[in-house]
Amino acid sequence: MNNKILVKDVMWEKVDIVNGKITVKKALDDMQYKRTKMLLVDKFHENDEYGVVLIADIASKVIAKDRALERINVYEIMNKPVVSVRPNMDIRYCAKLLTRLGLSRCPVIDNDKVVGVVSLTNIVLKGLRV
Repeated sequence: MNNKILVKDVMWEKVDIVNGKITVKKALDDMQYKRTKMLLVDKFHENDEYGVVLIADIASKVIAKDRALERINVYEIMNKPVVSVRPNMDIRYCAKLLTRLGLSRCPVIDNDKVVGVVSLTNIVLKGLRV
């Protein structure tokens, strides 16, 4: 890889952000409909941070503890602040960061707004073809 490939070259830009007040049941419905394992959770106010809910969070914090999907809100189980990268980051550094933290994907944030999501899959499959 001699030429520099950036996160913005391999990220997907279609990102849906949910409100943290939705129930875990609604979040699961969204995940199934969108065929995703991750939902980004919007900020509650200007000085807040984005959050993230993964399938693993629902499994460990709701299902394994026998909690009702309809009675738990996403904000109760989300991880916050979310680990994010910049669109102009070299994919080599992004890959190092994600693997070091044990993550498979993360949001791409520019000027305090989510502009996409990057995954190790996209880095490997698209990064080698750009």
